Amino acid sequence: MERSGIEAGRAETRSPARAGTLPLILFAGLFVLALLPVLAVPIPAMADYPNHLARMYLLVRDGTPAESPIYRVVWTLAPNLALDLVVPRLARVMSVEAATRLFLLASQVLTVTGAVAIELAVKRRFALSGFIALMVLYSVPFAWGFLNFQFGLGVGLWGIAAWLALPERARLRRFALHALVVGVLFAAHLFALGIYGFTLGLHELWRAWSRRAPRGESALRFGTLALPALALLGLMLAAGGTVGEAGNRWHLALKPFWLFASLNGYSLPLSAACSAALAILIYALARAGALRLAESGAWILVGLGLLYLAVPSTLLDTAFVDLRILVAAALILPAFLTVVPPSRRLARGAALLVLAVILANLGLALTVALSYRATYAALIAGFGRLEKGARVLIAESGEGGNPPMADLAAYPMYNAPTLAVHYADAFVPTLFTSAGKQPLAPREPYLRLAVPYGAPIPVTRLRDLAEGASPPDVPAYARFWQRDFTDLYVLGPAAPNPMPDRLEFREADPRFTVYRIRRAEGLGR
Repeated sequence: MERSGIEAGRAETRSPARAGTLPLILFAGLFVLALLPVLAVPIPAMADYPNHLARMYLLVRDGTPAESPIYRVVWTLAPNLALDLVVPRLARVMSVEAATRLFLLASQVLTVTGAVAIELAVKRRFALSGFIALMVLYSVPFAWGFLNFQFGLGVGLWGIAAWLALPERARLRRFALHALVVGVLFAAHLFALGIYGFTLGLHELWRAWSRRAPRGESALRFGTLALPALALLGLMLAAGGTVGEAGNRWHLALKPFWLFASLNGYSLPLSAACSAALAILIYALARAGALRLAESGAWILVGLGLLYLAVPSTLLDTAFVDLRILVAAALILPAFLTVVPPSRRLARGAALLVLAVILANLGLALTVALSYRATYAALIAGFGRLEKGARVLIAESGEGGNPPMADLAAYPMYNAPTLAVHYADAFVPTLFTSAGKQPLAPREPYLRLAVPYGAPIPVTRLRDLAEGASPPDVPAYARFWQRDFTDLYVLGPAAPNPMPDRLEFREADPRFTVYRIRRAEGLGR
C-alpha cells in the first residue's frame, strides 16, 4: 500500500539525530516575549479590541440595575459568539477587563500551540511550526483584534491535529472529537469552522486519490466531516438565526498586495521588508533543493491558494476574509514542510533571518502596546466628564482611511471611544451591533443612528456638511451630526479647532481631541 504524505513525513524525521533542546528553549523564551504586548498593558493596542471590550461591559451589566439604558442584549442561535459566551462567565470571578484580556491570551496560546500540535501529528517532532506561528502572531488580522476568529482558528488547529493523529481504526472517537470541535467552532467563528473543514476536506481528497480508496469508504469519511456542520446550520436556520448581514465585495487588485502587507499589523513598511526577505529565503532554499513538502501538504497548499484567490475580501459583511486564509495557511502548512539546507551557512542564515523577523514583529507590537497605555488611560478618565447618555461621534483629523495604511500604528485608536458606552452610558454609532454576529442592539430611539460597523469620519467631511454641502462618501448617520450628537472625538495629532463656531474645545491628548458640539441654530437635541 502507498504511504500517506503524513506517514512519509514521519518516516523522514525518525532518525537518531533528534533536534536538540536549544530550539525548544529559544522557542519558549520567544513565546513568553510574544505574550508581553498583552500582559504588559490593561488594554491591548488592537483596533477592534476596545469595541469588543465595550460590548463585554454591557453584557455583564445586562439584567442588573446597572444595565445600559441605550443598548439591549439580544441572543440568537448564531455563530461568532465565543467572546460573548466566555467573558461574562469569567467576569464572575475577575474584572471584565481582565477576563477579556485572558480570552485574548488563551486565543494566542491556542494559535501557537495548535500549529505545533499539527506538526507533532505529522512529523512526530518539534521543528518549524512554532517559530512561524510566533512570526505571524501580530500579523493581520490578529493585530487588529479579530478575537473570535483567532480563538476559533486556534481551536481549529488543534482539531486538525487531532484528526491527523488519531489512528484510522478509531472512527467513533474521531467522529465524536470532530463533532465537538465543529460545535465549538460554530459558536466561536464561522470562518474558522470553514478553514478547519476545508483543510480536512483537502486532506481527505488527497487520501482518497492517493490510496484509490473505494467510493463507499470515501463517501463515509466525507459524510463524517460534513454531518455535524450541516446539522448545526440546519438548526440555526430553523431557529431563525442569521450569519452577519448582506454584503460581499471582491478586491482582486489587492490580492498580490496583501501577500507582502499582512505580516505585521502595525507597520506596512516592516511587513513589506520582512515578507520580501522571507520570499528571497524561500526561493534560495527551494533552488538549493532544501524544501520537502509532504503530498498531503501540497494539496492543502494549492487548495488554500485557490481559496485565497476566489473568496471575496468581504463576505457576509465580514471584512478581510481573504487575509484570514493567508494567516491560516502560514499556521498549517509548515507542519507538512521539512527544511534540509545543504550547508551550515545556509541553515544559519535561514535561522537568523527567521529569528530577526520574529523579534522585529514582537518588538514593534510591544512598543505600540506600551505607547497606548497612557492614551487609553487618558481617554477613560475623560469619559467621566461626559454627560450621562451623551451621543458620541468619532472623526479623524486626516484622511487616514480604514485601515490607515499610511500609519497602521494609529489603528488601535479607531474604536477606543466606543468605551464611552460603558463609562458614560453613551451612545456611539460604531459600536459593533451586527445582527447574527453580536448579541447587542441599540434601543428604539437610537436605531436610526446605529451602523453594524463603521470607521471615523474625516472631520473635513463634517465641516462640509455643516456648510451645506453633501459629500457622497459620508454615512447616513452623520448627515445631521450637529443635531444628533452631543460630543465629537477627533482622532489624530492635535490640531487647531476645525470649526470654532460649531465645536467647543474640551480636552486634548497627543492622539485625540474632544469637543462639545454646539447646537446649530434651529436644531434641537
